Amino acid sequence: MIGVSSSLIRLMRAGYILAREGVFSIIEPPAELPLVPRLGLSALRLIERRGISTRNKGERMSAALNRLGPSYVKMGQFLATRPDLVGPELAEALSSLQDRVPAFGMQEAKVAIKEALGKPVEKLFDSFSEPVAAASIAQVHKASYVDKAGIKQDVAIKVLRPRIAERFKADLAGFYLAARLIEAVHVPSRRLRPVAVVDTLARSIELEMDFRLEAAAMSEMAEYCRNDEDFRVPDVHWDKSTKSVMTMEWIDGIKLNDMEALKASGHDLSKLGTTVIQSFLRHALRQGFFHADMHPGNLFLDPQGRLVAVDFGIMGRIGPNEQRFLAEILYGFISRDYRRVSQVHFDAGYVPSHQDVDTFAQALRSIGEPIHGRESAEISMAGLLSQLFEFTELFGMATRTELILLQKTMVVVEGVARMMDGSLNLWNTSEPVVKTWMEANLGPTAKVKEMASGLATLGTLSAGLPEMARRAQSLSESFDQMGRNGMRLDAETVAAIGRAEARESRSGRAALWVIALALSAIAIHLWS
Repeated sequence: MIGVSSSLIRLMRAGYILAREGVFSIIEPPAELPLVPRLGLSALRLIERRGISTRNKGERMSAALNRLGPSYVKMGQFLATRPDLVGPELAEALSSLQDRVPAFGMQEAKVAIKEALGKPVEKLFDSFSEPVAAASIAQVHKASYVDKAGIKQDVAIKVLRPRIAERFKADLAGFYLAARLIEAVHVPSRRLRPVAVVDTLARSIELEMDFRLEAAAMSEMAEYCRNDEDFRVPDVHWDKSTKSVMTMEWIDGIKLNDMEALKASGHDLSKLGTTVIQSFLRHALRQGFFHADMHPGNLFLDPQGRLVAVDFGIMGRIGPNEQRFLAEILYGFISRDYRRVSQVHFDAGYVPSHQDVDTFAQALRSIGEPIHGRESAEISMAGLLSQLFEFTELFGMATRTELILLQKTMVVVEGVARMMDGSLNLWNTSEPVVKTWMEANLGPTAKVKEMASGLATLGTLSAGLPEMARRAQSLSESFDQMGRNGMRLDAETVAAIGRAEARESRSGRAALWVIALALSAIAIHLWS
C-alpha cells in the first residue's frame, strides 16, 4: 500500500517539474481560490527555467508530463476531455499531448515474451524486429511465423512494459491524494467530482494493461464491423496472446499521421475524413461500443482504401440512454431545435430538475446559432463541447463519468478528420448516421418493434400467471394455518435452538426467543 508521505513526496516532485517547465504560468487560478494557494502558485512561477516563456502552452505541458512519466501522460490526455475542470485553454494544450516514451531493450522484450508464452522468441517466431512503436503502456515489434496450415503470418507483437503496473499504482495514489485535497480546499470543485475522474482513469489503465481484454475488444469490434465496407479490425492470434503479450495481424498501410504518404497514395482524403467521423458515430450509436483512442497514430489506410484501427486498449461503452442522448443532441443542433436538446438533458437527469428547461434552451441557442452562421471550416464539435461545459456550473450540472471517454473521442476524431480535409463540414458528415439512428430507434418502425416486444413480454408474463397464483394461494394457506394453530417447529429446529442456547450467553438466548416470538406474533396479527 502506498503511504501518504510517499504520495506527498511524489506530488512535490511533480509540482517542481511542472513549475520548472512553466506550466503554472499558463494556469489561471479560479477567482474564489483562497489566498494561501494563490500565493503558492505565484511562488512556483519564480522557479521556471530560463527561456521557457518562448514555448507555447502545448509544448510546456508535453515537456513536463513526458518528464514525469507514463502515468502523467495518461492523466494529461484524460484531462484534455475536461475543459470544465481545467479550463478550455489548458484542455486545448493537453489535447495535442502524445506519448513520447523511449522503447525498452530487445532483451527485456524477449524475456517478457518467454515468460508470457512459455517459449523463447526464437522458437515461436522466424523473425523478430526491433521495436517499431513505443508508448506509455507497451511497445510493438514486427514478427513472422508459419502457421499449422503452412501459411506465413506477418504479425505485430505488443509487449507490456516491465514493472509498469507498480509505477502506475504509485502515481495513482498521488493522483487520489491530490483529488481529495482539491475537494477539501476548493468546495466548488466537488461538483466536478475529481476523485471520480481519477477512479475512471484508474479503471481505464487497469483494463488497458490486460491484453486479454484488448484482444477480446478487437474480436467484439470485428464482429460488429464485419459488414462495414470502409472500416475493419486486425485479426487476433489467440494462441500467441496472454495478459502481457498480444499477437495480432500485421497491417500494411499508411498511418494517418503520415500526411505526405497519404497525399502521395492518390486516395480521396476528404472521403477518408468522412469515414473517420462516420465510423466513430456509427459504432457509438449502433452498439454503444467504440474505440476511445482514435488518434492518427492508431489509424491506418490500407491498400483497399479502408480505415483500419489498432490499439484497442481503451474502449468506450455507453448504454441506450447515452446513445439516445448523443443522437438527440447532435440532431437537435443540426436541426436547430434547442428546446429538444434542452429537454433531452433534463430527461437524462444531466440538469437538475429545479432548473428551467426554456432557460437552458436559451443557453444552448447561444452556442448553436453562431455555428450555423459560420463557414464549415470554423465549425467545431470540440468547441461546442467546450461551450457546453461552460454552462455546467451555471446550471448545476454534475460530471457524468460514463460520458468522459465519449467526449474525449469526439474531440480527437474531429481533429483527425480536420487533418484529412480542413473544410470538412462536420454537421453534414454526421447527419446521415444520426438520422439513420433516429429513424431506426425513435421512428414508426421502432415504435412497432417496441410494441411487439411489449406484447411478447406480456405474453410471457400471462403464461406464468397460473403458477404464480398457485404459489400465492399455497403461501396464503400456510400463513392462515400458522394464524390458527401457531408457528410449529420440527424436532430438528427445536434441537438447533437448544444447541444455540447452550453456546450463547443469556442475552443471546433471550434475543433468539424474542425473534421467534415476534415472528409468531406477526403471523397471527396478519391472519387474525
